[in-house]
Amino acid sequence: MGLFGFMEDIETHVFGRLTLRWPPRLKRRLFDSLVTGSAGFIGSHLTEALLERGDRVLGVDSFDPYYSAAQKRRNLRRSLANPAFRFLRGPIQGVRLTRYLRKGAGIYHLAAQPGVRGSWGTKFEYYVQNNVLATQALLEEVVRSGVRSKVVYASSSSIYGDQPPGPMREDATPNPISPYGMTKLSAEHMGRLYARAYALNFVSTRLFTVYGPRQRPDMAFNRMFHAIRSKKAIEVYGDGRQLRDFTYVGDIVDGIVSAGATDTEETVFNLGGSSPVRLDEAIAHIRTISRLPVKIHRLPTPKGDPRTTWADNRRARRELHFRPRTSLREGLRRQWAWQSGEAGGDLVG
Repeated sequence: MGLFGFMEDIETHVFGRLTLRWPPRLKRRLFDSLVTGSAGFIGSHLTEALLERGDRVLGVDSFDPYYSAAQKRRNLRRSLANPAFRFLRGPIQGVRLTRYLRKGAGIYHLAAQPGVRGSWGTKFEYYVQNNVLATQALLEEVVRSGVRSKVVYASSSSIYGDQPPGPMREDATPNPISPYGMTKLSAEHMGRLYARAYALNFVSTRLFTVYGPRQRPDMAFNRMFHAIRSKKAIEVYGDGRQLRDFTYVGDIVDGIVSAGATDTEETVFNLGGSSPVRLDEAIAHIRTISRLPVKIHRLPTPKGDPRTTWADNRRARRELHFRPRTSLREGLRRQWAWQSGEAGGDLVG
């Protein structure tokens, strides 16, 4: 049976609801971890990390058409080859996911409607549905089931918006400047409400400017590498002097896993390298790595883009032993290797 035939075999759609077909060797065995958004950029890397540490992992993803289903299928290849992984395709709402989880299983909630620029206008309802209502539905299911799981939520540095100069601390007053940032903050608040009302163990990880292999096609480095390979000018929003705390996806995943495994009273963590660089500096690395001409087409700064992202990660270092190790140059080299091999379907790094 082919790879994608296997994936279809483990997805069962019954009158709009999802059920899981248990193979004999996994019969009556419950999962150690649930990853929502498991076919996405970060979610697929997280799923592999959990499998590598020996977890039985249940993944769920709606395959929202924000970008191609083909890339999401490629993202899942390695996990689907592991017998300890099972996948459900569909929305979180209305599905009793927790009946497949053992008591105390880790729940990693990464499913979301991404993108700052797309959150303006008529598409805002998708952000409310997929970022706020889906989170509330998952929390209700966790409370109802009594699985006593720890919920680790993938939030965003977008909740900070524009802040005073310097690193952004977890106790800074949130100031989102985009509808996307507002919905991510709303989901954080939703988690805190359920934690207070039902003694739910809920932790938010605020992710800073993530990049690396499998990066979404709408994100900056993916677009830039694609343009260079196509011998086109790269589009750069703003003057290129904006600071970004670029953080490699592998380091982000390490932080998320630690947030799920560590006993701490803290409930919010910044996951970022705390080493911001100017966008023009990053483009200089791209020019060196690709060894191809780089032409730049500058565009106005869009609504909702902050001037700076800069994580104060001292809390995560102290409580989660979070240690970002991948330099921007090395991380970009790995992403370039992945995108260079992408045409043949070969995932590198």
